This record gives sequence, C-alpha cells and structure tokens, in this order.
Amino acid sequence: MDFEQFKEKLADEIKELLSSLFGRETTIEARTVEKTNTTYDALTIKPIDSDVAVNINATHLFELYEKGEDFGVIASDAAKFADNALYHSPDFDIDSVKDYGQMKERLTMEVISAEKNADLLKSVPHKEIEDLAVVYRLELAKCEQGVGTVLVTNQMIEHYGITAEQLHEDALANAPKFKPLVIETMAEVLSRQMGIEDVSKEIGLDDIPKENRIYVASVEGYVNGAGALAYQDFMEKAAERANGSFFILPSSIHELLIIPDTGKHDLHDLESMVREVNATTVDPKEQLTDNVYHYDAKDKIFELGEKFVARQNNKEVKKSLSAQIKAKKEEIAKAPKKDEPVKEPKAKEGRAK
Repeated sequence: MDFEQFKEKLADEIKELLSSLFGRETTIEARTVEKTNTTYDALTIKPIDSDVAVNINATHLFELYEKGEDFGVIASDAAKFADNALYHSPDFDIDSVKDYGQMKERLTMEVISAEKNADLLKSVPHKEIEDLAVVYRLELAKCEQGVGTVLVTNQMIEHYGITAEQLHEDALANAPKFKPLVIETMAEVLSRQMGIEDVSKEIGLDDIPKENRIYVASVEGYVNGAGALAYQDFMEKAAERANGSFFILPSSIHELLIIPDTGKHDLHDLESMVREVNATTVDPKEQLTDNVYHYDAKDKIFELGEKFVARQNNKEVKKSLSAQIKAKKEEIAKAPKKDEPVKEPKAKEGRAK
C-alpha cells in the first residue's frame, strides 16, 4: 500500500487499539508537523474528553513498514506509545495558554538554523542573527518525560493581539529571569555530569592555562540553551569569562562552546571540528549550523567567523596602506629641496612717444 493508504489504515488501527486495550476514545487527524530541523507527516491523537494531543510520526513508521516490519507490530507499538504519552502528558491549564498576560512570564528563546528552517520561519515570529534565527517558546509544564513547550506562531500572537516586536521585547525581559544564563568551564560541566566534586585534577584539566580553557554556555536545565545567545548581556558575560574576544562553536540547540580568541586559532580548523561533530555525534534534529562565530570584545561585534577574518584582513590592508603613505610622506619631507631659480623683476612697459 502507498503512504496515504498506510496512514488511513494506521489511524483506524490505532483508534481501535486505544479503545479496546486502554479504554481511550479518541479522534485522529492526519497533519503535517514542522519542528526544528525537520518536517514530517503525523497522526494527531486526541482523547475526546481532553485538550491535550500527541503526535505519531507516520513518516517514520511508513519507513519501517517499507523495510519489512509487520504492520500489526507497528500499529500496536504506536498505540502503546500514544497511551503512555497521554498518560504522562504535562498537567496544565489550557485556558492560561490563551492569556498572554500569564504566558509572557514563561517565554523562552530558542536559536535555530535559519537556512534549515526556512519553511518553519514563514509561520513563526523570529529575529535573525547572522545565519541563525531566534524563535520563541512558551514553557507549559514539566513532566516525567521532560519539559512541555509550545512554539509561538504568527497565529498565536495575532490571537494575543501583540506584534512580533512586542513578543521579542517581552522575551528579552522575561527569558533571562525564567531561564537564567549559565556559563561553565568544560571541567565544571564534566564534574557535574560525572558526579565528581572536581574532575579537573582527575583528568588534568587544572593544568590548562585560563586562556586555553573551553567554556560551555547554556541556560539552567540545559534545554534549548543556545537561545541564551540572544540575551542582551550574553556577549558581555561571555567576554568576561573568556577574558576578551572569543569564538563560538554551535555545539547544538542546547548549548554553545566558547573558545577564547588568543590569536592562535585557525578558523578552518574550528569549522572542521564543528562539521565533524555534527556529522558523527549530534542528532540532526538538535544541530544548529556547521559555521563558527566570533565576538569582538573591543569593537562589540558578533559575526560569522569568516566575516571576522575578512574584517581583520581588511584592517591589515588599510594599516599597510596607511603605513606606506606615511612612509612616503616622511621620505618626501626629508628629501633635500632644490633651490628655486631667482626670478628677474619684469620691466614696466611704457608707451613710445
């Protein structure tokens, strides 16, 4: 069967299983879901007596079916997943989501790739920073499976009666308080993850000079922490930890790596590092970009690494030209001047009498 037939049959089977096995009466609707870095066809399953729904990735399930997995097993697993997700769904007041006065205090910011999410950005308010885009989420509640959030859409801000600019200003004011910025050394992060008081001595990180240390920037909870890049005081606080200018490596949508600019780092090497990590380690759904960014603490400029290098090269060219012009002027000033010829006074012309 083709994909459309698969979705229709799957919806019927899941609906029947949820009713017979779990006593859930539901409605199931096929729709397209656009999420960060990915788009897929989904079956949205909503209990008749609830406003909370769960999405089943039909695109992924059809891929399993085409690879030979039994349809009955796919449907059964999907029904169990839906029941479990609905059972553990966050407990929140749906009416509060409609009240912007309440929800603006739960605004968070997320940074994503503008290029990878071009279609998504057509339907959501956002601000672009170089090749990144800042989007906004409302944190609804926490549950056993994580944090429940909803992406703010153009339709939502129209309902709220606010502009994208107002949303951004409110996010700048509230997100840093709701999700405070965290900047730690790599040693501090490893110590926390490994449950060791000071991992630096264990693996020799305390011997690394301060200017060569790597810092990790995120928000409390380390979920969608790259959004801290948009905080008004992020650059200044990061520069304080890095003791000056720094490079930013986009580790994922959850965190950023800060590397002090000692003048010894090669941009291409850093870019290769990011590409390799993205290709081998980071889930595609959680990737930012393959680019490296730079903050110039002196000139207060955040930009793509390649723009920073070009700007520095341009400065060097101007500096070189200025030095050449100055040297030429000094050479001319020091050169002996030739005596100017003495001009004979002109005789006055008179009339012949």
